[in-house]
Amino acid sequence: QGQLGESGGGLVQAGGSLRLSCATSENIFSINTMGWYRQATGKQRELVASITSGGMTKYADSVKSRFTISRDTSKNTVYLQMNMLKPEDTAVYFCNADKGFPFHYWGQGTQVTVSS
Repeated sequence: QGQLGESGGGLVQAGGSLRLSCATSENIFSINTMGWYRQATGKQRELVASITSGGMTKYADSVKSRFTISRDTSKNTVYLQMNMLKPEDTAVYFCNADKGFPFHYWGQGTQVTVSS
C-alpha cells in the first residue's frame, strides 16, 4: 500500500484561495481514482472532487466553478485549487487513493479554515 502526503491547508478569509497538494508514493497511473474529501465538524466525510487515471474529473455541486482538481503525473501529485472560498468550506480535507475495492487509502488530512 502506498502513502499520501497532503499539504497546503491553512486559514484564509472568505473570497480567498488556497491550493492543496497530495503526493502519492506510488505511480499515479496505478491508482484508479484520486479524490479529495472533506469532513466538517459534526458532519460526514464527503467527496469534493476526483480525477481518474484517464483524467476525467468530477465535482460536488457545492464546489463546481470554484474548485479545480488537477495532477502532475511527473510528480505523482494531485492538486485542489480552491477559489472564492466560503466559511462553509471549512473542514479537514483528506486525499484518497482508490485502486479498486477493497484497496484504497487515505492521507492524514489538512485543515482548511475560512473566516467570514
